[in-house]
Amino acid sequence: MHRPMEGVRVVEVAQFTFVPSSGAVLADWGADVIKIEHAETGDAQRGLVRILGLDASTPGVNFFPIMEGPNRGKRSLGLTLGSTEANEILAELVRRADVFVTNFLPSARRKAGIDVDQIRAINPDVIYVRGTGFGNKGPERDAGGYDATGFWARGGSGDLQTGPDAEQFVGMPTGAYGDNIGGMTIAGGIAAALYKRSATGETSIVDVSLLSVGAWATQYSSNVAMILGGPAPRLAPSTNGPRNPITGTYRTQDGRWITLNMLQPAKYWAEFCRVVERPELVSDPRFADGNLLLQNGQEGAAIVADILASKTFAEWLPIFAEMDGQWSPVQNTWELSQDASLRANGLVAQVTDADGIPRELIQSPVLFDESPPQIDRAPQFAEHTDEILREIGLSDDRIIELKIAGLVT
Repeated sequence: MHRPMEGVRVVEVAQFTFVPSSGAVLADWGADVIKIEHAETGDAQRGLVRILGLDASTPGVNFFPIMEGPNRGKRSLGLTLGSTEANEILAELVRRADVFVTNFLPSARRKAGIDVDQIRAINPDVIYVRGTGFGNKGPERDAGGYDATGFWARGGSGDLQTGPDAEQFVGMPTGAYGDNIGGMTIAGGIAAALYKRSATGETSIVDVSLLSVGAWATQYSSNVAMILGGPAPRLAPSTNGPRNPITGTYRTQDGRWITLNMLQPAKYWAEFCRVVERPELVSDPRFADGNLLLQNGQEGAAIVADILASKTFAEWLPIFAEMDGQWSPVQNTWELSQDASLRANGLVAQVTDADGIPRELIQSPVLFDESPPQIDRAPQFAEHTDEILREIGLSDDRIIELKIAGLVT
């Protein structure tokens, strides 16, 4: 299968997940992505010990999910940026590159010699990409951010998920949640910039912030707020008034959840009543047409809740599978990883880790030509240093000298 980014060369100087995950997407799409890591410590994310209360890795195992997801398919080079000799190596890579990607803060970029004017002095045609917490302009351009701050807390999602009377703030549902959404956004921006350069010969600076991605994700609510001149009022689940009883999430007998989302109640009510074996509800005068269904929605919802509570999650799945109406099981992450549709579309990838053990990773979501890409594992720290340095013409003796000097790893 032809991957649309084959032949594109990317140099990445970035840590953690937000920007590196964009490089993973580009690698999935066929780009050659060289990840520049600190010569001593590597990507700081390699040093994480616990994530979401769990051990980040297993002793003696070289498969590290928090690194594999945002770094699969890349090559790693350990380099001490800021030194003359190391920056000469970087310059050779940039001369050969189509895209340069970083999430370093302005002062760190300048010190390392990788700010936009410094990189463009080496290669005027390179597409320069910055991932930031709060944007490259404004009072917080020098402020760092994570997705928990810039995307979730500042971007509106956290407030929308936390009820007005909640005693605790609702945090992100998983690690790197906003980072991975942001990385996909950056990859799309890079693709557009590559097209622009191909069509016009003009290069671009691409900026994506965690704050902007968060605002885009919650844009509907913010757009409504700007009409109202303040946040929209929160409606409690028990609010009286019209409600479609076949929309909402209901608990099953064994405590699991199923979401119904049939937005046209007049169209789907009869079918729903048939599959749950309650045909008498079709002719019930409270629910005889779409308007009555909505007018008596609270009563209908209570009936639907009792119906869903009468069987287990596993019992309902084959029953609802017969419906044309829209519904979904609320899956946990294991169930998601085994999802038949996800796997049928090739969106769970097979990789072999550094120990030769077969593993699986979730694919990035875009498919080309109806085929999933073949992806590789993430690199071990500085795994490709010698290979990359030889490609730019350095001899083995020179590589050894640079290693002894601590400039490369």
